[in-house]
Amino acid sequence: MVTVSTSECEEGSTWAYALQLPHDPRAARIARVTLRAVLAGHGMSQVQDTAELLASELVTNAYRYSTGPATLRLRGLSHTRLRVSVWDSNPHIPPPFDKRSGPLRPVPAEADGGRGLFLVCHYAEAWGGYPLGGDLFGRGGKLLWCEVGSRSGGGLADGLAAVPVPVHHRTAVRGVSPDHSLR
Repeated sequence: MVTVSTSECEEGSTWAYALQLPHDPRAARIARVTLRAVLAGHGMSQVQDTAELLASELVTNAYRYSTGPATLRLRGLSHTRLRVSVWDSNPHIPPPFDKRSGPLRPVPAEADGGRGLFLVCHYAEAWGGYPLGGDLFGRGGKLLWCEVGSRSGGGLADGLAAVPVPVHHRTAVRGVSPDHSLR
């Protein structure tokens, strides 16, 4: 079984990779390692930090809220723009990706979770999600996606202080020290 594939036949994209991930707590780490290798190979290291955080959050969400495998898809839209999407078997579109939950609101400091998709929406240039009906192969579920690209300012390091993260959860954001600087 091939777990990483590339396709150049998709209209409008310069390249695309798909990685099938088992329902495993190590899936987010595997996704980050794969993403780093793909971006380095395509000369897109300028979006690596942000893309790595967002892919990790989407894959973690798939692991936590579904019971089956997930698929990470990376698609280069240009030399500086990347789309990250994650399919999982749970058809429920969570807020704020459901577009019905209203404007983004900070997560209460006492909450144990709920920051991952908030981070995706904060750092992505575009994001969305939609349920997928069953097809010929019986797959349903949902697809959550986001896009990142190099731009002046607004990157992960520039905006970290703007994300309200309670003191007892600061180290939960991988690569971020309690003073909001990247490690």
